[in-house]
Amino acid sequence: MQTLADAKEVARSIDRLAEAIRVDVNGAGAAGAWAIVGIRSRGDVLAQRLAAKLKPQHVGTLDITLYRDDLSEIASQPIVRTTEIDFPLDGLDVVLVDDVLMTGRSIRAALQSLMDLGRPRRVWLAVMVDRGGRELPIAPDHVAVDLAGKIDVHQRVDVQLQPTDPVDAIVVCPHHPERGPDT
Repeated sequence: MQTLADAKEVARSIDRLAEAIRVDVNGAGAAGAWAIVGIRSRGDVLAQRLAAKLKPQHVGTLDITLYRDDLSEIASQPIVRTTEIDFPLDGLDVVLVDDVLMTGRSIRAALQSLMDLGRPRRVWLAVMVDRGGRELPIAPDHVAVDLAGKIDVHQRVDVQLQPTDPVDAIVVCPHHPERGPDT
């Protein structure tokens, strides 16, 4: 396992990500209310941290388990958690947040889930780590750490965030088949 970022570097990366989002949302003329929506299970933690810095009018959590195209590969009994979006999405500017972007399949699932809940005016994608390896034409609007082409395809990138994890860090480790690929 190789540590790419410790807690201090993760904090600085989140600060940079928040500032880039602030500039984009303000520059796009967001019509008042806007939302940050995090994808379970680390994107929601990251979204909460960004929301603490950016103060959007709405913060939500999206569970994409039933929207995944690899549901049968995850587990025989996948754990479905709640989506917590208690505000209307119609006409709203939304910043969708995830921890690691690789194939783009999780983001495709998240977009489909969002559209089932309403029709946002615009959706930006913010990710902590872009590790490259896209299978779908999906690109982030904001990236804290760009690893595209810098790590082996067989390695896994883990973003660790408290309180879900014991420490804040970004680590690269050998691929763990039981956890599935980064998406």
